[in-house]
Amino acid sequence: MQKEPAFTITPLSKERWPDFEALLGPKGAYGGCWCMLWRLTKADFDRDAGDRNRQAMKALAESDRPPGLLAYDKGRPVGWISVAPRRTFVRLESSRVLKPVDDEEVWSVSCFLIAKSHRKQGLGIRLLKAACDFVREQGGTILEGYPIAPTKRPYPAAYAWTGFASVFTRTGFEEVARRSETRPIMRRNVAKA
Repeated sequence: MQKEPAFTITPLSKERWPDFEALLGPKGAYGGCWCMLWRLTKADFDRDAGDRNRQAMKALAESDRPPGLLAYDKGRPVGWISVAPRRTFVRLESSRVLKPVDDEEVWSVSCFLIAKSHRKQGLGIRLLKAACDFVREQGGTILEGYPIAPTKRPYPAAYAWTGFASVFTRTGFEEVARRSETRPIMRRNVAKA
């Protein structure tokens, strides 16, 4: 029987910023994103791609409310999940597909990044469970995600930066809306441990 990797998951902070930079690489993951895509309008994101997005995320990492969680394997950063109150992600508000389902106060998981070396090891599930705990600790009750539900296999992991629907299902999330064939909105009540 193969032993499950012993990942450590912790909030991104000022002290952990170098680890986040190392995980995202010199280009900030994809196209200078630095995990700011959902936090900015399209015009602002396009204008700020690259170093301005990096500085904006660094400011969030230095703030009182961590913008997400980092996963480590033996001290090496190998995973990231962006989690914050939905109102933080202004781009969701303008999305026809991901617009709010109702008036509930929800938190959102907007992005995952898992190092190639650590994919298909259950790290997405571990990050999502840790996000549920994090939201509960912050006083939140509902966590929402916007994963991909691919119609074709295999689906490149690099394009599944919002996560896979199967990972959300295996972590106790339920589909609450689907305005696109491949993009469900999934929720979990995290007030229940």
